[in-house]
Amino acid sequence: MSETLNVIRDECMEFEVVVTKKGQTTIPAKFRKKFKIEEGTRLEVVETDEGILFKPKKSFWDLFGSGAPYATVEEIKNELDRLREEDA
Repeated sequence: MSETLNVIRDECMEFEVVVTKKGQTTIPAKFRKKFKIEEGTRLEVVETDEGILFKPKKSFWDLFGSGAPYATVEEIKNELDRLREEDA
């Protein structure tokens, strides 16, 4: 017997998905495209007052260059080298 779980609302339209015995479900294609969710994408699962929220997790490549406002590449490299030496 499968359970039904309402997980996504889009303005006036509600999307309903089915949960399998293993607890798996399918995210509608419209949302996979919008949030760039593809095979292998990691999602953070958050409990909210309204239910369950699935949020795409930032990958290393999403964060690439995020230190630019704070330091140059050379400064960041030097700091990482210094921290590695402290750990040794």
